[in-house]
Amino acid sequence: MSGQPRSLPDKPSLRYLKLEAKRRLAAGEFLSLHEAQLAIAREHDLPSWAALKQQVTGQPSQDSHALGQLTWLISRFRAAGDPGWAAPDDAELSQHFGERFLATVTSARVVSMLQRTAEQLREELDVVDEQPCHVRAQVGGLQFEAAADEAPPHRLTGLLVYPVGARVTDARVAVPPGRASGPVPDSVAAIAETAFTELGLVGLMLAGATAGPDEAPWVVARGWAVLAPGTPEGLGSDELAVPLAPDQPFPAFSITKLITATTVLRLVADGLVGLDEPVNDWLRSVRLADDTVTVRELLSHSGGVDSRLRTFADVVPEFAGLAGPVLACDGQRGEFGYSNAGYAALGQLIADVSGTSFAEAATSLVLGPLQMTGSWFPASTSALAAGAVRGYELEPAGAFSPVPRQVCTMPAAGGLWSTGADMLRFALHWQSLLPDALSLEALTPVVGRSNAVGVGLGWRVNTERGLAGHAGGAPGGATSLVLVLGDGLGAVPPGALADRRAHVAMTNRRLPIEPVNGRVLRATA
Repeated sequence: MSGQPRSLPDKPSLRYLKLEAKRRLAAGEFLSLHEAQLAIAREHDLPSWAALKQQVTGQPSQDSHALGQLTWLISRFRAAGDPGWAAPDDAELSQHFGERFLATVTSARVVSMLQRTAEQLREELDVVDEQPCHVRAQVGGLQFEAAADEAPPHRLTGLLVYPVGARVTDARVAVPPGRASGPVPDSVAAIAETAFTELGLVGLMLAGATAGPDEAPWVVARGWAVLAPGTPEGLGSDELAVPLAPDQPFPAFSITKLITATTVLRLVADGLVGLDEPVNDWLRSVRLADDTVTVRELLSHSGGVDSRLRTFADVVPEFAGLAGPVLACDGQRGEFGYSNAGYAALGQLIADVSGTSFAEAATSLVLGPLQMTGSWFPASTSALAAGAVRGYELEPAGAFSPVPRQVCTMPAAGGLWSTGADMLRFALHWQSLLPDALSLEALTPVVGRSNAVGVGLGWRVNTERGLAGHAGGAPGGATSLVLVLGDGLGAVPPGALADRRAHVAMTNRRLPIEPVNGRVLRATA
C-alpha cells in the first residue's frame, strides 16, 4: 500500500496518522518511525512528514533559514569535479557560514569535506525534520544536520554530515557481538539492534536506571570497542578485536560539563565561591577580558567568552599556555553562546580555589563521593588503557577508519572518560551532594536555547517535558545523558529521588545519538 497515492479526508486527524505510522513500524513494514512517517506523507503526495503535519493542522508553513542554506550548499557543491567548477572562496563561504563556525572548522576543511560528497549530492533531497533554524535531511545516503543563526542573514552556525547505515560495506561490523548486565528491557535490546544497523555503528552502549530502594541499573553493549585491524573485508587479526563490554569506558565529551558544574556548586555550597560574583575574583593564572562576568553566567554559557581554542591534543597543556593570560569575551553577554573556553575557565577557578588540579578537585568533590570508580580525566593519550574505546569514522566507500586517539585540552569542558553505570550514578544522585535549593537552582533555566529548552547551571532543561540532560560529541564518538524528573520540574523536591529515571547512550562514531536515547525513553516510560 505504501506506493499508492491517497487523499486526505475532509477532517484528517494527526493523532490517527501518528498511530498509523507506529502501527506500520510495529508490523515490520519499516525499519524506523521516520521511514514510516515519510512513506505516509508521500502516499498523500507530500514531500515530508513536516509538510503533512502542516497541512493537517492548518498551520502556515514557516520558512526554514537552515533549509535555505542547506539547499544552497547542496546546489553549490553537487557539481564539484566537473569541468569549469571552482570551489567557493572565503568571501563566498562567509556569506553562508558564521564567523565562529569558520574559525573553528576552517574554510579549507568545509570545502574538502563537501567536495568528496559531490556524487551523492546529485540525488534527491529528503527533509526529515524542518524548523526555522534547524533542519535534518538526507541526500544520497548522507544525513545532514544544519543549524542557522536566528538573526539575518541566517548564516550556518553548525553543520554535521555523515553516511547513514545503508552505506556501510565494512564486513568487520556485519555480525556485531552483544553483551549486557542487569535487567535489560526487551524493548531496549531491540532498539540497540535496530539502531546499530540503521545508523551504521561500530559500537553502541545504552544504559538506564530508576532511582529508589530497588535501583537496578542495566547496560546493553553492542559491537566493538576496537575493530580488528586489516582491510574492511575483514582480513586481519580477529583476536586483536575488542568486543564492547557493558563496563567499557567511553569519552564523555561535553557531558563532562555537568561534573564541572556540580564541582563548582559544591564550592558555592561551602561558601568558597559566589554564584553572582565576578569570576576574576577567584582566577589567578588567567583572567577574563570582562571583569564583570559572573560564575552563574559561565555555568549557563551566557558570559560571552570566546571559545576558539584547540580542543584535542596528545597531552593536556597548562590552560594559561593554551588560552593565554586573558580570555576574550567577544560574544553576546546575557544570551546563550556555547563556550568550551568558559567551562575551561571554571576548571581553572576550581583549581585556584581548591589549591589542587581540576581533575583532583572534581574527583574529590564529585566522582569519589558518588563512587564513580570507572571515571577519570586522562592527562595524555598514554594514560588511556590499551583496550580503551577507539573512535571511528565512515569513509565514503563504506569502510570504517580509526580516528587518532587524543585527549581534551580542556578537561573541565570535555575531558572525562566514564562508564554507563557511572553516568547513571551521577545523573540520579548528583543532587545528594548539594543543598536542595541549590540543586533546584541548577535545574532552573537561566537563558533560553529554544522555545522549549533552556540552560540552567550546566544542565539543558526542558521544563514542559520534565527532562534535563546534556549531550556531547567529537570526531570518533557521541554521548547523550537524559534525566527524567518525575512528573516535571517542581513536581518532585530535588532531594527526593523516587521515580526518577536516567538514560545514557554512547557510541564510538560521531553522529547525533540523542534520537536513540529518545527511543529508549519512550519505550521504557
